[in-house]
Amino acid sequence: MKGRIATLMVHSSPLDQAGVGDAGGMNVYVVESAKKMAAAGVEVDIFTRATDPHLPQTVSIADGVTVRNIEAGPIASLSKEELPTQLGALTHGMMEIIHSLPANYYSILHSHYWISGQLGWMVSEQTGIPLVHTMHTMAKVKNQFIADGDMPEPTIRAFGEEQIVKNAAGLIANTDAEAASLVSLYGADPDKVFVVTPGVDLNTFTVGAGKAAAREKLNIAPDALMLTFVGRIQPHKGPEVLVRAVAEMVHHAAHLRAKLALVIIGGASGSGLKEPARLEALAQFLGVSDIVHFITPVDRDVLPDWYRASDLVCVPSYSESFGLVALEAQACGTPVVATAVGGLRTAVADGISGSLVDGHDPKAWSAVISRLLADPAHRIALSMGATQHASHFGWGSTARKTLDVYDHVLSAGSKSSIKLA
Repeated sequence: MKGRIATLMVHSSPLDQAGVGDAGGMNVYVVESAKKMAAAGVEVDIFTRATDPHLPQTVSIADGVTVRNIEAGPIASLSKEELPTQLGALTHGMMEIIHSLPANYYSILHSHYWISGQLGWMVSEQTGIPLVHTMHTMAKVKNQFIADGDMPEPTIRAFGEEQIVKNAAGLIANTDAEAASLVSLYGADPDKVFVVTPGVDLNTFTVGAGKAAAREKLNIAPDALMLTFVGRIQPHKGPEVLVRAVAEMVHHAAHLRAKLALVIIGGASGSGLKEPARLEALAQFLGVSDIVHFITPVDRDVLPDWYRASDLVCVPSYSESFGLVALEAQACGTPVVATAVGGLRTAVADGISGSLVDGHDPKAWSAVISRLLADPAHRIALSMGATQHASHFGWGSTARKTLDVYDHVLSAGSKSSIKLA
């Protein structure tokens, strides 16, 4: 049969700009994999909570991919901490939509993040549609690596994730390390855990015309030593590490000040709503406000030029289930310096496409970045390795492997498997 998937992502809309609020790599993941599944003949409806009164209940974002806005609570933004109070309303709203459609309209429910997983569990119980869940991040993992100034994930989230793990027919992990955490920390059945690595749009994120052309387009000096951070500005993502690292660099090598630039591209999010202002004050206090530049999130068709223009892209996160920014930057030919945690160990090939740093000591980051900036030949070699490494990750592969998981779950439940058109 020709399958149809109900994808659940209620805490953030796939229509939102990545890098703002709760929108980030997960938004990219859901949209890009849905497009590839639709291109393979499997239609995808993405259910999210309505936050814009001007949007209709359904919005088509690609052939075979439709966003369905569920009315639950105020049609306005709610924090992730507030959303659990709307689970009853979300369940009611989604069930109303399902009841308005033909019988057996959806073959699989696929939820993303724990709040959507709770919704998926309740809908699955009521409809009998099998639930597949992708965590993306996990409370028990994040609480092992808490940034200064950040808050631990609440107990209710960890408990909610345990319930999802127990009741889902299948669990998708981004990496082997995440799969191991699902088993060891949450007691997941290993036979229900599948590893599907995220991808990158290899047609959009490319080397293109190169660094010089990108810098001319963005009005960046040809001889600048440019470090770039892309993502939500919150303690967990670690931008403070970079601010302190560049302060260390110019303290030990004053000549760098004339050319060094740290560009932070993103918006405030989660517990870091005041983080941009705090980082600006920190840069001022450390005497590097002339080096640190804050840029609001940019459209995805412009983002590749920022990656290409950079000498290094830095991902100092305290934990990452994967790290799409690292992969996108490498696809553009830019080496990545990232924390040696979680999925970043897979996203970055240490010594080949970039460098992994143990921990978040600004002095260690300063040392690694300084060595790379002082060795252009090494950066060229890493650039070549970065492009090659990223070429192994495409959304088409992510979609195919996800469809394989759906087939497995449906077969295990004695239901018809999804066949590609």
